[in-house]
Amino acid sequence: MPRYFIDSSDGRHSDIDKEGLELSDDETARRIALDALPDMARDKLPDGDERSFRVCVRNSDGSVIYRARLDLIDEWLDGRV
Repeated sequence: MPRYFIDSSDGRHSDIDKEGLELSDDETARRIALDALPDMARDKLPDGDERSFRVCVRNSDGSVIYRARLDLIDEWLDGRV
């Protein structure tokens, strides 16, 4: 099975996957990367009101084959801070 590396960033810290995962295909790697975005947002939300979360998938050659971004903006509309 091919090896994929899923790197992530929360706008403040980056995590470069050095070990990778053996997965059946590109689509499986895409789904795993995409599924990570909501968890990243949930874990980091208390650190600020606006954040951009990113993931990218690299193949065994090191080429980026997929990337996704989730922008989260958390704001009160009645003037609260």
